[in-house]
Amino acid sequence: MIDLTTWNLSVPTDPRPTEVTTAQIARGYQSRYFRRDGSQVVFWVPVTGSHTSDSVYPRSELRETTTAGEVSNWYYNQGDNELRVTMSVQQVPSKNKIIIGQIHSRSPYTGNGEPLVKLQYHYLPTLESGRLEALVRNHPDDSASINVPLIDNIALDQTFNYSLRVTSVGNLAIRVETSDGRANYYRKILSTTWSKQLLYFKAGAYINDNYGDSSEGARVTVFHLNSAHR
Repeated sequence: MIDLTTWNLSVPTDPRPTEVTTAQIARGYQSRYFRRDGSQVVFWVPVTGSHTSDSVYPRSELRETTTAGEVSNWYYNQGDNELRVTMSVQQVPSKNKIIIGQIHSRSPYTGNGEPLVKLQYHYLPTLESGRLEALVRNHPDDSASINVPLIDNIALDQTFNYSLRVTSVGNLAIRVETSDGRANYYRKILSTTWSKQLLYFKAGAYINDNYGDSSEGARVTVFHLNSAHR
């Protein structure tokens, strides 16, 4: 069973998103956007779904909390911080991109922030398979991120693993591995400007698409999910 005792959930209900609390998840919350299937969970996000105030795109996405349900943020120099996920993608929207994991950030002074990393599944219809790529921001105030291709030829329904990690000395490490044994790594020494940002993990399905009918969207299945701060 996936341990969801330190997560809350945003789902794209109408007319505005709903935040499902850690306690509600513990009591067995399910909906069309977040369904338990044995020991795994399925995320669904339609392109017609509502969106949060800081985005124009819908999401069905987990966000780190404490066991008491309060949002959890951390400075990277406080320890070794890692998110590990095993999952597969069943459906993509017409723009073919899904954010499946993030290291997000917020300023302790303004509350604003952009992601340090967004891990993206990018489906390529001509190849009938997808690519995992990382969108990495060099500095917290950068307006754009750098696209880092990680691994190609991941078919729909194929299982893969990923890890997003930031060590206490500011080393960013991204690891991806497919079910057929292919793997790749990306490492980067972070700018010290990130040491002033509060960070937190997110995981699920966040789509860069908001056009189409209600049958269009993204569906992903998560088999394993673990976050650790050591």
